[in-house]
Amino acid sequence: MTTETTSRTPALADVPYADARLGERDRELLRATLHEVGTDPEQKFILGRRTAALEQALAEQAGARHAVACGSGTLALALALRAVGVVAGDEVIVPAFGAEPLAATVLSIGAVPVFADVDPLTMTIDPVDAESRVTEVTRAVVPAHLFTTLADMPAIRALARRHGLAVVEDAAVAQGAKLAGQAAGTWGDAGLYSFFPVKPFGMPGEGAVVVTDKPEISDAVRQLRNHGQDGVHRFVHHEIGVNSRFDEVLAGYQLGRLDRAGEMLARRAEIAELYSTRFAPLRQRGLLAPATGADGQCHYVYAVQTICRDALAAHLAAQGIGSRVYYPVPLPRLPAFAAYAGESSNGRRPGAELAAARHLALPLHLGLTDRDAERTADAVSAFFS
Repeated sequence: MTTETTSRTPALADVPYADARLGERDRELLRATLHEVGTDPEQKFILGRRTAALEQALAEQAGARHAVACGSGTLALALALRAVGVVAGDEVIVPAFGAEPLAATVLSIGAVPVFADVDPLTMTIDPVDAESRVTEVTRAVVPAHLFTTLADMPAIRALARRHGLAVVEDAAVAQGAKLAGQAAGTWGDAGLYSFFPVKPFGMPGEGAVVVTDKPEISDAVRQLRNHGQDGVHRFVHHEIGVNSRFDEVLAGYQLGRLDRAGEMLARRAEIAELYSTRFAPLRQRGLLAPATGADGQCHYVYAVQTICRDALAAHLAAQGIGSRVYYPVPLPRLPAFAAYAGESSNGRRPGAELAAARHLALPLHLGLTDRDAERTADAVSAFFS
């Protein structure tokens, strides 16, 4: 029996799961932007003309009327919920499988998260289950796009209209993606994109943007992000807001690379397409992979599903290939949210349990070479051979 050391090919470098390092082009852009902002006679370092220009450019790119830059995706979601009218005591339906801020932001504004199950194949919110959880105090629903797949936004929008609910679309991972020709983030009353470093248009710092067609929502988010000030009358606070203002250096940096956003997304899509094509024949052997094709797809994380998840991860690790389990426990089973998990049959969320137990994310980043992607696909295919 060979050891792990001798079974690996010495000539091949490891394939890291993630790589958020800046390339030389982006490092130079960051240096140049820092110098430009630092020596600008205006000496304005937050919410300046660069932030305004970035907001306008991102709104146009998404096909929305307004965009408001915020300090983080988490605060963008919280402010968007407040802007659509969610208040203390309201219920907000969120997916039972996904990132912690989906529920934490609801609690942060005094509202109550209600966990809807997810479709076990797409791992995004199940519109039928979500509708079954609507009550007289439900105010909003938060569909979240996840990994490689957009939520079923036509169905979510339809159920929201039937019940008079607001829709805040968590498109943190889906900037640039489209469903039926419409940009992710623009299906609801408000949507958001995140610029966290590993996101599709990530940057070296925190940041996000809320997009909306409704001026009253845009105005509300702008005021809330700046301690409740209207941006004209300083120290006049119209409501209790927060500090979620955007940095001018990062705004200039994002503006400087906005013309490359499509190229960056296309490269991620290319890798995802390679994986999906290679993995399609493995479905009968127990591997569920995202579908090929661009419609309804985003390319943040490429996650497959298998009941052999842990064995597959160990197999890849033995060959120097990174992988990651994102959410091993559904949100309502986390200690932080146990009080909101629900009871009896309403507390059952089998789709979320399956997603948590089966998903495994494979390398998908701009530092990945074609050889790395093929090597990863080869390793996964060998496991199921």
